Amino acid sequence: MNKTFLAIAMTALMGLSGCGGRSANPVIISQSGDQQLSCKGLKFEMENIKDDIQRLLPSTDKTAQNIALGVAGSFLLVPLFFMDFKNADKAEYDALRQRYNYLLAIAISKNCSVKSKKLPSVEQMKAEYKKQQAAE
Repeated sequence: MNKTFLAIAMTALMGLSGCGGRSANPVIISQSGDQQLSCKGLKFEMENIKDDIQRLLPSTDKTAQNIALGVAGSFLLVPLFFMDFKNADKAEYDALRQRYNYLLAIAISKNCSVKSKKLPSVEQMKAEYKKQQAAE
């Protein structure tokens, strides 16, 4: 009886191990042809990156969501399937941020009229947010 239960439990755990979130698909920071882009091409690429970042930002911090699902999972098994431990959105944001900053450096070196500054990391944004909250 114990061996059967152990075998079933191990099989279930192996099946659940793949449910910890999706894998990250980060962009390549330095791509061939970046140096040859015109100012217009650089601005276009940077705007596309900003759009992708706006899509990713709301989901970069999964801590609160995982805590809520963990609490619910202690009563029901189903919420545990939706927990995200891989932080794919954060990894993708970081790669997009680094690519944006790389393209910004190219645009500045080409004297393009870019009115932008480097994008901060998620940790820097959290620290700035906490600083603003403490000041209020």
